[in-house]
Amino acid sequence: MAGIRAYIDIARVDHWFKNAFMVLGVVVAVFYEPSLVSLGGLPRLVLAVFATCLVASSNYVLNEILDGRTDAEHPLKKHRPVPSGRVRIPLAYGEWLLLAAAGFALGFYINAPFGLAAVSLWVMGTFYNVPPIRTKELPYVDVITESVNNPIRLLLGWFALIDNRLPPLSLLLSYWALGAFFMGTKRFAELRMIGDRTRAASYRRSFVHYTEDNLLVSMFFYMAACAFFGGIFMVRCKLELVLFVPFAAGMFALYLRLGLKPDSPVQNPERLHRERGFFAYTVACFVLFVLLMFTRIPALYAWFEFDPPKAPALWVF
Repeated sequence: MAGIRAYIDIARVDHWFKNAFMVLGVVVAVFYEPSLVSLGGLPRLVLAVFATCLVASSNYVLNEILDGRTDAEHPLKKHRPVPSGRVRIPLAYGEWLLLAAAGFALGFYINAPFGLAAVSLWVMGTFYNVPPIRTKELPYVDVITESVNNPIRLLLGWFALIDNRLPPLSLLLSYWALGAFFMGTKRFAELRMIGDRTRAASYRRSFVHYTEDNLLVSMFFYMAACAFFGGIFMVRCKLELVLFVPFAAGMFALYLRLGLKPDSPVQNPERLHRERGFFAYTVACFVLFVLLMFTRIPALYAWFEFDPPKAPALWVF
């Protein structure tokens, strides 16, 4: 049983909670097509989440295999199944392919766009982990390519219900930048916890370039990009969400505060639910977001009305 448990561990079932990022895609799909709300669509949603979990676990298995050598240099990750020698690598590769095949089969059973989105989630995991591309070794590119899973998961939630068009691009970009902020904060916390850049670089080559200062600057960039693209979505699609802005800003502040703690919990997102204050605030923000998505406040449209500019454009593309 201990041997079987090791193969379950490298699939990181405890990380399946990250597929909750699909929920935004479901909410936005229902916002555009209210008729989709029915008990009949629930089994397809459950199947969609399970398919996504299988593909994500395939990526996690590959990550565990290829990171085994460098994880041995990490003070905590050296106890994982691969660096501690509790996994046979050929069997792990078989697990990687089997999970992917099962996820793809379920994905294309739901519909073609969902299946293609599931494949893209897997392909990005391959780019992130497999040499010679292995984007996780490249500073900033590692954060950008790992956080692209955020908009992909949004698409998976959307395609589970709507398969004939895409959600707003501004929302996808904002969601991508949000994921980059989370990942940048994780890198910052990891660097502070390891404490030695040379040792950190032996764990992950991107840390050769990273410093606390440049990681903080990058985190500010991701946060600003998320806010600006999110603002475009609010103004164009749902003005009532401007009331959500101060609460979203509070979430960024709370997450950054967690990231600044010694041995920060953001290094292990699967354990963030233990931060009760942050978790409760996040749930409250999500509930408020959903309520505002389905609330109409006509006065807001009058207050934010403006006259278009009179200056002629210098260039037209």
